[in-house]
Amino acid sequence: MNIAVVGLSHKTAPVEVREKLSIPTQQTAEAIAHLTSYPHIEEVSILSTCNRLEIHIVTDQADQGVREVIQFLSEYGKVPLAELREHLFILLHQDAIMHLMRVSAGLDSLVLGEGQILAQVKHAHKLGQQHNGVGRILNRLLKQAITAGKRVRTETSIGTGAVSISSAAAELAKLKVPDLEAKRICILGAGKMARLLVQHLLSKDPCQITILNRSIGRADELAAQFNGAGIQTGTLDTMLDTVCASDVVFTCTSSIEPILDRAKLEPVLPSGHTLMLFDISVPRNVHTDVNELTAVHAFNVDDLKAVVAQNQESRRQMAMEAEALLEEEVEAFMDWWRSLDTVFTISSLRSKIEAIREQELEKALSRLGNEFAGKNQEVIEALTRGIVNKILHDPMVQLRAQRDIEARKQAMHTLHTLFDLEPLPNEKFG
Repeated sequence: MNIAVVGLSHKTAPVEVREKLSIPTQQTAEAIAHLTSYPHIEEVSILSTCNRLEIHIVTDQADQGVREVIQFLSEYGKVPLAELREHLFILLHQDAIMHLMRVSAGLDSLVLGEGQILAQVKHAHKLGQQHNGVGRILNRLLKQAITAGKRVRTETSIGTGAVSISSAAAELAKLKVPDLEAKRICILGAGKMARLLVQHLLSKDPCQITILNRSIGRADELAAQFNGAGIQTGTLDTMLDTVCASDVVFTCTSSIEPILDRAKLEPVLPSGHTLMLFDISVPRNVHTDVNELTAVHAFNVDDLKAVVAQNQESRRQMAMEAEALLEEEVEAFMDWWRSLDTVFTISSLRSKIEAIREQELEKALSRLGNEFAGKNQEVIEALTRGIVNKILHDPMVQLRAQRDIEARKQAMHTLHTLFDLEPLPNEKFG
């Protein structure tokens, strides 16, 4: 079996391409079912965030499996294959494993050391299990990647003061609107990104903030976390009135279609009123045509790169420390993965020795007589099992630990020959 990852990210594709390929949670089950229906895809997990879409697969033929994922992405996003390929990255085997470790640790994020991605990897793992995409190999790999992400955050300082997408948006807003604390601010959405936005906006100066959400309860709950900040709340039913009464608007809803565009804003925007829009959603909440309005200035996640670059340099040394930890986690997974080759041999050897043990035990008990055997059978049974386990322990440990592929194959072949075991699966037909 082979491991591969096919995807695109902020490094390879602009937001207008990423939003076409975004797979929201509610569509994950269908996407996993579609992917696992292909003949060469055995396991699959999907990681979809505002800055990346990655599909991790276990496949019996790497080339064919990758081709099937690309075909799926082209059909799903309605993007021609020729156009799609120029934005994709494809990683195989150990490169794919290291990539997922780096992603989980925040080393591949737009914001180096960003912490939200670890929760998103956990979510991808959960969805993969829930919808029968994740099997034995991806389950182990995702768990190892989550462990790696936790280690990097606890054993290095890369997450100390690390900014998120939300904080980068807040920084960009402060650059574009110097007197931000005096402006009327509206946030559309009340999820985790909105919470981080509020946190960063209030970190230095008090602000006039209104939060609008589809359900008022979620908006009120978020506002209550910042008790005393005077945050106003409402529903998206009042969106246009509130937006037009605001100076700065942040959008971070889960809508898969734009909720603000020129057609909605142009008739209601007050004359002479300047509006700054910061859209940190993918798919985008703000249509590009709002830039056709002279009084509107719109920014999206790709505009955050300049702000993020200012914060990157100080984390690069910490990232090098993190890479060393990730090498350990990759090697731990590789040791486990390599050991899978030995399962058939170890199982065959144990079965043969166990059959001999049971046969000889039965003979011994019959010679000892019913009375003695009945009183001591448990002790004799435990004795023979202990002997078998001790004899098998070292060969099994050494076989699993053998990292050289050819040496491991030779050792397995020798065991099958010496103990007259059933031939290895790849030798049955010559």
